[in-house]
This record gives sequence, structure tokens and C-alpha cells, in this order.
Amino acid sequence: MELGPDIAAIVTGGASGLGHATASALRAAGVKVALFDKNEEIGPDAAAAIGATYCAVDVMDQASVDAGFASARAANGQERILVNCAGGSFGPHKTVARSKETGAIEPYPIDKYIKTIELNLIASFRCIVGAAAGMMTLEPLAGGERGAIVNTASVAGEEGQMGQVAYASAKAGVIGMTLPIARDLMSEGIRINTILPGIFDTPLLARAKPQVKAALAASVPFPKRLGAAPEYAALAVEMIRNGYFNGEDVRLDGAIRMQPR
Repeated sequence: MELGPDIAAIVTGGASGLGHATASALRAAGVKVALFDKNEEIGPDAAAAIGATYCAVDVMDQASVDAGFASARAANGQERILVNCAGGSFGPHKTVARSKETGAIEPYPIDKYIKTIELNLIASFRCIVGAAAGMMTLEPLAGGERGAIVNTASVAGEEGQMGQVAYASAKAGVIGMTLPIARDLMSEGIRINTILPGIFDTPLLARAKPQVKAALAASVPFPKRLGAAPEYAALAVEMIRNGYFNGEDVRLDGAIRMQPR
């Protein structure tokens, strides 16, 4: 897809981290961008800084997502690009744990598991459905393409660590839905790919102590550092630009393979 001012994009989780870096890269290519983010404290300024449109959206709520699509399309027109970066974790917990203090058996809180699946997997699918339905109303570009979608999974989706069962299974679901969606949408000229980031220097790690971040960086085979958000953005943009990139799940991780803990 040739990027420029006649193309509109939506980036979920676009107010910070990987999402904001991707939105910035798309804006640098001239694309009209709308940021979906529920953080209204930073969202408007993050959008203004790059000349994007901010839409206060909770991706876990269907009505909020529908309103976000309507707002983004009113500002920029029907999007041809969706990048799903919204996601996160509600904390570690083993499937069943044993208290070190009392020895009591502690099953995984099912409500926390469900919320993790809803945020990372169902919310991504919700936005894919909304964007793809809109893209199908557009006339194809050169080569028959109507749109391109990029999802964010995680290396945890393939190598989840102890205490990561909810997050790992949610991200495995994102990986698993990529090829079936590519097949579902192939006759409409809509491509979809997924990035599996390794350990990236994002706001989620900002609160970590320097020694913790140094240890994480040292665990990466090469280069021995945390991933940078613009590196994620560069791959996302390539997936959008390259019309033969479809149905793929691509690791971006410095060759790391996660250990059990």
C-alpha cells in the first residue's frame, strides 16, 4: 500500500509506547491517523504532538469502539489501516499456587483471566471486525487492495513464563487468529499480519528499577538491549506497505527465547 494523505489509519493504544511510535511513523508518511486510547490525561496531547486525531476509546467496550470508529471516520474518512497495540496484563498468577506463608492452595482468579482475554484477544478481534467491515465499503487500490491490519501479540504467546498463563493464552489467541482472518478477508483485498515483540522499552517498564531493566537487556542474545518502540513501528509500517505480506506472525525479539521463569 502506498502511504500518503489520501490514506487514513487507526491505532489502538496509540497514546503511548508501541502504538504512539507507530502512529508517529504513519504520520511521517503523510497518513491521517486517529488514536484510540482510554487514557484521556495523555491522549489529546499525544495526538496533538503528531497532528493526529484523538478518540477516547475503551477497546473492551463495544459501544465505545463503535463511537470511536464513527469519530475517526468523521475526522479522517474511512480507514484503510488498523494497528492494534492496546493490551496489557492484570498481574502474574499461577494456574494454581500455594501460599508461601500459609501453604493454602490459591486457584487462579477466573475474573482476572477473563479480563486478560477480553483486553488482549477479544478487543483486538472487535476492532478488526469493525475496521474490516468499513474497509469493505471502499474501492480497491492498485493491485486490488482495500486495507491492511497489524496486530500485536507477544513472544509470551509462544513461550509463556510461570505466572503468565492468562497473558500467554490471550497472545497465543492473537497469533492463532491471524491466518484464519487473512483467509476470511482474502477475497476482499484486506491483509492482516501480527508482530510478536520481545522485551521492549515501553511505559510498562518505566517503573522497573535500573538493575531489573539491565538484567532483562542482558537476557537478549543480540543486541543485548531492550527493543525500541520505533523498531516495532518500522516493522508495522513495512507490513502495511508490502502488499505481499499477509497472514504472517513475525517475532521481533533479538533472538530471545523465554525461560520458564
